[in-house]
Amino acid sequence: MQTAGELSDITPAFDDETTPLARAAENSVIARLGARARVSMPRPESTRVVVVANQKGGVGKTTSTVNIAAALAQLGQRVLVLDLDPQGNASTALGAAHSRGVPSTYDALVDGTPLAEIAVATEDLANLWVVPATIDLAGAEIELVSVVARENRLAKALAAHPAIGSAEAAGEERLDYVFIDCPPSLGLLTLNALVASAEVLIPIQAEYYALEGLGQLLETIEMVKAHLNPRLVVSTILITMYDARTRLAAGVADEVREHFADQVLKTTIPRSVRVSEAPSYGQTVMTYDPASPGALSYLEAAREFARQVSA
Repeated sequence: MQTAGELSDITPAFDDETTPLARAAENSVIARLGARARVSMPRPESTRVVVVANQKGGVGKTTSTVNIAAALAQLGQRVLVLDLDPQGNASTALGAAHSRGVPSTYDALVDGTPLAEIAVATEDLANLWVVPATIDLAGAEIELVSVVARENRLAKALAAHPAIGSAEAAGEERLDYVFIDCPPSLGLLTLNALVASAEVLIPIQAEYYALEGLGQLLETIEMVKAHLNPRLVVSTILITMYDARTRLAAGVADEVREHFADQVLKTTIPRSVRVSEAPSYGQTVMTYDPASPGALSYLEAAREFARQVSA
């Protein structure tokens, strides 16, 4: 893992009077130079489809989705993010337009539009694409009520994507990772994501009530596994909003590790103003401030995640 000190060696010198525009340009240079300096991770043998879910809001779900995806792209992986949340926060962070009328995950779920036609490349990072979400997605659950096998719509869309599959089937242009960002609920949109995925990544904040409501999510995952998607597993737990100065954070982390053992990443994500600021500039923290503790933590979490054996 590159430290902030190592990154500073390739950082252009700016004084304390740097303007916001110059600082943004500086960080863009750091991101590009840093990405080239990083050793690429080995690519998985086939596409890993991962749903990022937690019906509890405010746990860093979308933030973790976009930043791990961006970090993996910096590590030489080809990554697609599917925004399945009508709020479109993942689309915002990745700089993708998502106003009403823009081709989105709504079109894929309701009208059957191929995902490959909807995905857009991100400007800041190569090898990272996003299928945006628009507010139209809020009505998708109602529109799909009368549709046969409505819980399989996203799975069929992913199966039809020519770049998703094994190295033998999809070739060198295949996607290595697909991350699905879900709304903070256990409705039909999240059900579609669980049916379409092989792995579940659950962000848990290092705060009081961290495990509250998690039982319902795990029960839903077990039901999906039993009746709709037998290959689904909870592969990863990521502890977010970690404050090393407090006993509470350490206690919550210990409790999470006691419950989930090897599924918990060793890397924790600290509370960071820079991580929170990045989406307002249409960026992930990986390009907004690549030398920040938050960016370096997500980079190490992505490395750790990539080393896992695919489910």
